[in-house]
Amino acid sequence: MTLFDRVAPGDGPGGRAPSALAAVFGDVWTLVALALALGVALPVIAVFGLAAIPTGPVWRHLVDTVLAIYVGNTVVLLIGVGIGVLTIGVGTAWLVTMYRFPGRRVFQVALLLPMAIPAYVIAYTYTGLLDFAGPVQSGLRALTGWARRDYWWPEVRSLGGAIAMLTLVLYPYVYMLARAAFLEQSVCVLEISRTLGRGPWRTFAEVALPLARPAIVTGVTLALMETLNDYGTVQYFAVDTFATGIFRAWFGMGQPGAAAQLAAILMLFVLALILAERLSRGRARFHQTSMRYRGLPGLELRGAASALAIGACALPVLFGFIVPATALAAWAIKTAPAMVDVHFLRLARNSFVLAAIAAMAAVAMSVLLAYSYRLRPSRLVFAANRVAAMGYAAPGLVVAVGIMLPFAEFDNRIDAFMRAHFGWSTGLLLSGTLVAVTYAYLVRFLAVALSTVEASLAKVTPSMDQAARTLGHGPLATVLRVHAPIMRPSLLTAAVLVFVDVMKELPATLVMRPFNFDTLAIRVYELAGDERLADSSSAALAIVLVGIVPVALISRAIQHGRPGNAGA
Repeated sequence: MTLFDRVAPGDGPGGRAPSALAAVFGDVWTLVALALALGVALPVIAVFGLAAIPTGPVWRHLVDTVLAIYVGNTVVLLIGVGIGVLTIGVGTAWLVTMYRFPGRRVFQVALLLPMAIPAYVIAYTYTGLLDFAGPVQSGLRALTGWARRDYWWPEVRSLGGAIAMLTLVLYPYVYMLARAAFLEQSVCVLEISRTLGRGPWRTFAEVALPLARPAIVTGVTLALMETLNDYGTVQYFAVDTFATGIFRAWFGMGQPGAAAQLAAILMLFVLALILAERLSRGRARFHQTSMRYRGLPGLELRGAASALAIGACALPVLFGFIVPATALAAWAIKTAPAMVDVHFLRLARNSFVLAAIAAMAAVAMSVLLAYSYRLRPSRLVFAANRVAAMGYAAPGLVVAVGIMLPFAEFDNRIDAFMRAHFGWSTGLLLSGTLVAVTYAYLVRFLAVALSTVEASLAKVTPSMDQAARTLGHGPLATVLRVHAPIMRPSLLTAAVLVFVDVMKELPATLVMRPFNFDTLAIRVYELAGDERLADSSSAALAIVLVGIVPVALISRAIQHGRPGNAGA
């Protein structure tokens, strides 16, 4: 038996004070939480540390030439996407929650489907559809007999195009949180508003929207963080943002120090978003005062109002999922015989292995963090858990810079030492290995698993722990034999969410993958970069199909999330 199996906090007989060994045990769990939190925070700390190292004329050149462009494009991108996801997400959530019209139940699930498509995939797809040589413009010219200069067509590969693509795939962040918030509201509050003379729109604006404001702001913040993390879309559309600037400085100019400085500025954008989200709450608090929950009655829409509601819900699904998914499927049918071969299967295996390793590791770390706070509910452990969850806020390229540069320096020093003293090379021990890329995934997506595990563990009554201890089980045995079976659905859900996020992740994978180790996401990126959009469809469609799984899980959770009601 180990120290973890023998001792539990507060195990003194007869309620006496814990023994010294129990106190040490408690400290061990605190150290576990602190160590995991430090591991997540290290890449961001490294980025700011590396950014403090002077880079001489290189930084001055960036300031004089492109820095203002990076800032301007990034700010416009954030504003455009923020307005788009807020409008679509809140509007559709309110419609499907509070009104009754044909197809409402289908839209409740379908509005989440664009979440399954990575932004870079939808960007490549619409480029193939809407470019000059694409089927839409080609069909238009064949139908009208026009030449290129006879008509105007919006440029897909532009800043506006990037805003549209990102809005289409990111609005579900706002939709799912806004809908969950609307479902949680008491019908009594809404009915009181109506009795005071407020119509449906005033009730929405003056009652429902303020109550849902924290959830809506959180959804917009998440969408904007994903916008800052995007590299594939903006790079393909030739929109210069901090993401493309980091990649160009590192690999194009060979200046990792300048890349770290750009990454630090990008991280400041993220911190500004988090601070703005906190400040937007201020000291305001929005609470339900009624404990009575019953089904939301809904307002029946007919005629033009019903048609408008159907159109408002159908358009995001049509352009965000149906059109790109149909195009990918059509292209895949044509190109699959040539593209789905042994190499494709190898890429699928690589993606699966990386995602599975990251998912299992993330769930294991989340259980340790959540259980540390359960055993040691101190402010220090709570802070450690929140720091561990902050990794999701770091864009993939920032994480890559914060891991690769220190790892590369470590590898170089070890290699130089071994060459000087023993005459042989150690090669790459950390950088450019599965260790490094898995570490990056854990930093990015640990929060996804941690939030799910924490919510599940909180529902396990403490009497379970006490009963397990009276039967002689220590904390680790209690986790494995008591909590894990109870939490199995949530643990599986957490693993699936991380698995899919890793499958879709492009920036960190692109930078940190081992040599000659490609994934489906990398394959899509490389083929699209070579303008082989149809050839990339099989790999892209595989990623989309995997992405539908968490959409179903999220939809089910929202549907059954209203207190006292199994569905909406």
